[in-house]
Amino acid sequence: MTVAPDGSGDYRTIQEAVNASRDLSQVTVTIFIKNGTYREKLVVPSHKTHVTLLGESNTGVIITFGDYSGDAAKHTTYTSHTVLVEANDFTAENITFENSAGPVGQAVALHVEGDRATFRNCRMLGNQDTLYMAVENSRQYYQNCYIEGTTDFLFGTATVVFDGCELRSKRNSYITAASTTGHQKYGYVLLNCKLTANDEAKKVYLGRPWRPNAKTVFINCELGAHITPAGWDNWRNPDNEKTVYYAEYNSTGPGGNSKERVKWARQLTAKEAKKYTLKAIFAGGEGWEPARK
Repeated sequence: MTVAPDGSGDYRTIQEAVNASRDLSQVTVTIFIKNGTYREKLVVPSHKTHVTLLGESNTGVIITFGDYSGDAAKHTTYTSHTVLVEANDFTAENITFENSAGPVGQAVALHVEGDRATFRNCRMLGNQDTLYMAVENSRQYYQNCYIEGTTDFLFGTATVVFDGCELRSKRNSYITAASTTGHQKYGYVLLNCKLTANDEAKKVYLGRPWRPNAKTVFINCELGAHITPAGWDNWRNPDNEKTVYYAEYNSTGPGGNSKERVKWARQLTAKEAKKYTLKAIFAGGEGWEPARK
């Protein structure tokens, strides 16, 4: 199926194409999206499995909406999304997901609840709470993506790998706010990522725990000068220091100096870092190993 805003495809909106895809499909349904700005609050419901949204280019295909928590329509963080993915085995490539509300509080660009979700060469644009990786039994893989925001712009309970992504901070705040549960082995794992910032961001933390058992690990990442030497924050609760798992291995760049990190964060050994493979991280339930492209 092809979507094009000028009517040259099968559908003018992405939602129409998703709705037309086979319910509970066991084979991949590919929806090719031509360049254009799609002003849609898109939902991929749980019965639309194995959908792939393939954009013509990641700067040319923009899905955008502007709901935010506390707006006139009484949206909350959990309903403010531009795109909501509830289905399993969803893939997106070459697409921009944007919440256009501006710096008005919580405003989610992409909210993912399905299991085995893959995003390649995508952009997630927003401010606070840009990317919501929502539920405990969701496994998500982001490769070569660009994600920007202000506060807690990567947040939620899912088990997630960011592989070769750029994470851009737009002001002084926190990058991650994991809410990993006590029985999840992994939370967020960032591999070979680059942490960049706008000029006004000069003191940014790697993360703070939305829930006490937050797990976040940075491996072979390049950290800009905006990353504060302490690295991590306890979200005003010293008890969190006993339960979180915050770790780094081989951080480089001006913000990568581990000497002044908070005492309750860890530096992994090479042997420990080697255990963070896609196969191991995503082993829960039926094993899943997303392809690196």
